[in-house]
Amino acid sequence: MPAMGLVRSVTIVGVLLLTVLAGCDRPVERPGEPAARSAYSHDISADESGYYRPLTPVRSGDWTLSHLFIGQTAEFAAWEAGERIAGLAPVMLEFEDTAGARTRVVPSRYTVTDSTVRFAGRSPALGEVAFDGRLDADALATARRNLGDESAVVAGTLTVDGRTIRGVQLRWWAGD
Repeated sequence: MPAMGLVRSVTIVGVLLLTVLAGCDRPVERPGEPAARSAYSHDISADESGYYRPLTPVRSGDWTLSHLFIGQTAEFAAWEAGERIAGLAPVMLEFEDTAGARTRVVPSRYTVTDSTVRFAGRSPALGEVAFDGRLDADALATARRNLGDESAVVAGTLTVDGRTIRGVQLRWWAGD
């Protein structure tokens, strides 16, 4: 029976070791959330919030880009602090298919500044989605003063499930 005592002791030590290792400082991963908070950053000095809609249709397969959404500074701060509401984010892309179904893509990472919008996310319907755009602050200010117009304020490249669409132009729209 001394062998059984040794096995029991080794098992207890193993369980204790696993318990200690499990308590180490590691980021907690939740389904649908990346572990690294550094994947999200913003540095915005002006209000860029609103909807950005394509000047001309932007299609990938059966899906058309409806809009890019950029939230307010408080929404960025909350998201980056880990406060999340399912299906909502301070930067999102929304698409519509030929049957009228919509899908929203929330970010797995983003960088938003006064002149840059970089976004990456994943959608079950679309696969990997990325947008890399340049924001024209002067054009945005003009569009806001005029409550929207047909001028491009963001220009960039959209990638949907490996398909790259260059020359995407978006205008600012305040919403309904």
